[in-house]
Amino acid sequence: MSVVLDMSPHPSSSAQPSAGDHKYSVILPTYNERKNLPIIIWLLARTFTDNGLDYEIIIVDDASPDGTQEVARQLQRVYGEDRVLLKPRSGKLGLGTAYVYGLSFCTGDFVIIMDADFSHHPKFIPDFIRLQQAYNLDIVTGTRYRSAPSPAAPGGMVMPPGGVYGWDLKRKLVSRGANFLADLVLHPGVSDLTGSFRLYRRHVLAQIIALTQSKGYVFQMEMMVRARALGYTVGEVPITFVDRIFGESKLGADEIVGYAKGVWNLFTSI
Repeated sequence: MSVVLDMSPHPSSSAQPSAGDHKYSVILPTYNERKNLPIIIWLLARTFTDNGLDYEIIIVDDASPDGTQEVARQLQRVYGEDRVLLKPRSGKLGLGTAYVYGLSFCTGDFVIIMDADFSHHPKFIPDFIRLQQAYNLDIVTGTRYRSAPSPAAPGGMVMPPGGVYGWDLKRKLVSRGANFLADLVLHPGVSDLTGSFRLYRRHVLAQIIALTQSKGYVFQMEMMVRARALGYTVGEVPITFVDRIFGESKLGADEIVGYAKGVWNLFTSI
């Protein structure tokens, strides 16, 4: 059975709530992010406050040995425990399970997932929300590989093209290759399947997570493939991805091999 999607902008009316009528929950998985955490929390708080949006930030920390949790507690005293929630875990249990765990504490009707290492700038969140509101989308995902949003930005709004900064040629080729492989095999309908900066309706994220079986970096890819298979509407907003400011990247050879296996597993199972 084919699914026909109405991707025309939905006119503003009393029947369609504005962004200010919603609450946005941000899930931030952390491991050794002591230096980055104050910056990203300040930027998130400023972004939501300046745009008149209700929000909460759920920090899911995997027993960081660098003092990340103590910094999080200090931030709770600054912003309030209703705005910054610390939900620690007993060890380094993986990215996918961090989202599952964090989701259980979300009270917003929309959930934003993003990296805590400043690779994802909160300044793009209002663009995510505007696109979601204009087309009543279930998911909006950031893309490094589009020059314009999809569907088109509402009201002729111009968004800068996506891009990547701070990566060497090898890293860029690996990322491009990973997305090309997934697009060729899985036909997900999005340009950046390995991205991890997304806005979901909370109930949509809960359903997709319940079905997702992959772990690590493949988790993001499987969630998007399953979203398409379930008929959910997905939009893309161009973002600029900046390599982490402090600390080391957690992407290694094992993750790359795991990704390739994950593409094959999804091809044979979905």
